[in-house]
Amino acid sequence: MLAAGASKAIMSMMPQSRESYSSESMRRDKRAVAGSSVLAAFVITSLKIGVGIATGSLGILSEAAHSGLDLIAALVTFFSVRVADKPADADHQYGHGKVENFSAFLETGLLLMTCAWIVYEAIRRLFFRSVEIEPSVAAFLVMFLSIAVDAWRSRALGRIARRYDSQALEADALHFSTDIWSSSVVILGLALVWLGHRYSVEWLRHADPVAALFVAGVVVYVSWRLARKTIDALLDAAPVGVRGQILARIRTVDGVLEVERVRFRKAGNGYFADVSVGLERNFTFQRSEQVSDAVRARVREVLPDADVMVHTTPRARRTENIFDRIRAVATRYNLNVHDVSVQDLKGQLHVEQHLELDERLSMKQAHDEVTRLETEMRAEIPEISTILTHIESEPATIERGEEIVREPELERRLKAIVKEFPEVMDVHEFQFKKVRARLYVSCHCTLPDDMPLSRVHDVQTSLEIRFKHDAPELFRVLIHPEPVTDNRR
Repeated sequence: MLAAGASKAIMSMMPQSRESYSSESMRRDKRAVAGSSVLAAFVITSLKIGVGIATGSLGILSEAAHSGLDLIAALVTFFSVRVADKPADADHQYGHGKVENFSAFLETGLLLMTCAWIVYEAIRRLFFRSVEIEPSVAAFLVMFLSIAVDAWRSRALGRIARRYDSQALEADALHFSTDIWSSSVVILGLALVWLGHRYSVEWLRHADPVAALFVAGVVVYVSWRLARKTIDALLDAAPVGVRGQILARIRTVDGVLEVERVRFRKAGNGYFADVSVGLERNFTFQRSEQVSDAVRARVREVLPDADVMVHTTPRARRTENIFDRIRAVATRYNLNVHDVSVQDLKGQLHVEQHLELDERLSMKQAHDEVTRLETEMRAEIPEISTILTHIESEPATIERGEEIVREPELERRLKAIVKEFPEVMDVHEFQFKKVRARLYVSCHCTLPDDMPLSRVHDVQTSLEIRFKHDAPELFRVLIHPEPVTDNRR
């Protein structure tokens, strides 16, 4: 049962769901269980060597060699978990987690070397050299004690390995779970040898080397499966199906046009993911960061607690129209264009646009900026024939208002003008301000709920023109449109 559980753990490439443990608690638990494993391995190895020499049993000696390498492996694990838990530094920017994977790989190599010696010695005893074996009560007691100790530490190591997804501890747990079965086979071999002595059955003397061969076969099988897992971890192999899960989840993020790359690697019990996604090129930095956060969250749904790096690449949507393409070029230079108008005159496109530039620029600097922008637009959108850019100053300082003034006569005149526009249902909240000795006016006007935005803009523009025509003293006019339903609340 323990071996089956260990095999299932080997086949699982993904970390199991874990509770939230502090780093200090994790280090303490891993070191404690690794230290107890070293102590148990030392005691069991010493007992097996003594009994193996006393009885001459190859089965017990092979188990002693197996346990001796387990002792070395336990020591490697003990030191590896101490190193693996160190935080990242300037020389190891992904941390030290790979030490655990490397430790598991070394343990696998040691086990396979042990198997080679066991097979060699078993063949010698079967065909070329006869060794008398004297089973004793001590031999059976040591082997049963070995099984009990191996069962205890296999469970302890397996529990901590699953809790913290430690491959080094998992390798140790796997070794000790196989020890249970191999020790059982050795006991069976000794029992058959004893029966052979008791009842003078000559062929039963071969039971011991045959048992040793069976032990070697079990260890080779389990070690090979562990070796594949550790090699995959060292070579950054992706767990089967995980990349597809991540791709599917990222594609559900609103704003992601395409997923260009998904790569991830495992170091110890942690994952590092590198994701590259294509976003709309007109996205602001803030919107791009929001999408990146959503992508990280999707990756962590599959790889909990992963360190995720998201790289965003601007991409053009297939449904982009010429207005989107014009704004995309401006956005590339962190410029803001508005009131873009495109006319098709005899098959040629003529563009008119407003561009906001820092008011502290000189005329020459502003014109150079416009020339560069228009050149880029023509290069990227060759169907444009001409571009005319209206330069506006973008305020760089807060204007200090002088006062809010009352202009009852001017307000009456402006309200009379509004009556010329039947679509305007109401005008209210007039406010007049003096800023740098210039007169500003703002007001709210009510328009039908279902009026298209393009028509709303036309009405606003016409009102502003009429206001300035009737009252030239106005320097700036700002009209805020409101729907009818908003004024009924």
